[in-house]
Amino acid sequence: MNVKLSSKGRYAVRALFDIAFYNDGDPTQVKDIAERQAIPPRFLEQIFQDLKRAGIVGSKRGPQGGYFLARQAEAIPLGEVIEVMEGPVALGQEAASRATSKISSKDTPQTDGQRVTDVIFDDLSQRISECLQQVSVADVCAKATELGIGPSTNDSYMYFI
Repeated sequence: MNVKLSSKGRYAVRALFDIAFYNDGDPTQVKDIAERQAIPPRFLEQIFQDLKRAGIVGSKRGPQGGYFLARQAEAIPLGEVIEVMEGPVALGQEAASRATSKISSKDTPQTDGQRVTDVIFDDLSQRISECLQQVSVADVCAKATELGIGPSTNDSYMYFI
């Protein structure tokens, strides 16, 4: 089983990290984030629309505008971001059915093995969700600092005449 986030979920986390890390949560233009994070700008705009609807980011128009964090980075858990982008974590058939509102388990009979593994996978889904809720955008920034990643000085130029 290969459990992984879609590009949309991963890009959303990277974009929020970028705003928090490189611009202290202040307005940051999509083109700058897209360039630093290697995210297609049009896709990034779509991601920001979802994040804005969820109240995670806000936007400001104008030359000094862009997207900004609607809350402090410490108050934005990755679990919330992932849920906005991907929906709830759903490893088991039961959880997946509830998440997508497709076929209910009541429509098809379950074996004992299906019942017990669905309970286990639902429990694991809950644990993963709880873990994601415990990690904030600020924690991602702290990890970047710990790894020696820092704002690049290549973005600003000094001219001496």
